[in-house]
Amino acid sequence: MEAILIIEDDPRLRRGLELALSRLGYAVRAAGTGEEGLLLLQESKPDLVVLDVVLPGIDGFQVCRRIRAAGTTPVIMLTARGDDFDVVAGLEAGADDYVVKPARPSVLDARIRAVLRRMPGAGEDVREFGELRIDTSSLTVALRGEQVPLTPTEMRLLLTISRAPGRVFSRQQLLEQVWEHDYLGDSRLVDNCVQRLRAKIEADAANPVYVQTVRGFGYRFGPV
Repeated sequence: MEAILIIEDDPRLRRGLELALSRLGYAVRAAGTGEEGLLLLQESKPDLVVLDVVLPGIDGFQVCRRIRAAGTTPVIMLTARGDDFDVVAGLEAGADDYVVKPARPSVLDARIRAVLRRMPGAGEDVREFGELRIDTSSLTVALRGEQVPLTPTEMRLLLTISRAPGRVFSRQQLLEQVWEHDYLGDSRLVDNCVQRLRAKIEADAANPVYVQTVRGFGYRFGPV
């Protein structure tokens, strides 16, 4: 049973999501403020956090940054309808995905399951590229011998593009294979995740060696 932490200040919405996700088979805990949510995060160690943007006290963006600084727990942001600022700011804060309010339980369930599936099972071997080592069995990444903590989404993206060095993946292909989305308008999910991945594995994120941009097409891994 996957454990979900909901951080939402609207008591009716919070209770509705808590009941709906519980009926869908999740073990759910909920908090009404960012501060309370961060305490529950340390206490319960959930598999995923559903996080509202607008919260009293510290807002959702700050909470997301603290979650990301503390570990690799996936985060799905709840954003206002059509508010691109919320979406972009949430992704830049480290969110793995987002759902627009009002959040229908079936949509949220699909996004949760997609995020939780992003950490694939045992792989075939160890991939080594320059100073980067990707162990596809233990799902660990090391750079110059030091472990690099990646979120499930970052790991899935790295595994996807590194399985075929030199091959160009379009944003649409990456959306379908990593996020299981089919709407090209969500290409910002890809771009923001690439930026976060580069910050972790590239010596110079502005001049990437591993995750390279192919202008007008998408991204490729290497050549190193």
